[in-house]
Amino acid sequence: MQQRSDSGDLLQGTLGILILKALLPGTAHGYAIARWVEDTTEDVLRIEEGSLYPALRRLEDRRWVSSEWGLSENNRRARFYTITAAGRKHLRDEAAVWLRYSQAVTRVLRTAPAVA
Repeated sequence: MQQRSDSGDLLQGTLGILILKALLPGTAHGYAIARWVEDTTEDVLRIEEGSLYPALRRLEDRRWVSSEWGLSENNRRARFYTITAAGRKHLRDEAAVWLRYSQAVTRVLRTAPAVA
């Protein structure tokens, strides 16, 4: 995953959270997941294929997603991913930790003296 501003790496595990969140509405193939993240973050974050598919494999190994082959909207063979019940629980748990962490960092950055 890359940040378009190249301001640094996101915390490890963030990619998995983003993928799981992208799958909440329903089953999607890898390209659709990557597009959802780009669209949702207004092109701030971009998931490269070299990061996306190994991350999906790790999530599948942990049984947080399941997958099956199907045909994409342009009749190409594609693997479609679905979040599992265990994946939903993991997402809820990790999102709570991440939100608490990000709120704490935001408080620090907003505390006087001003950064800029």
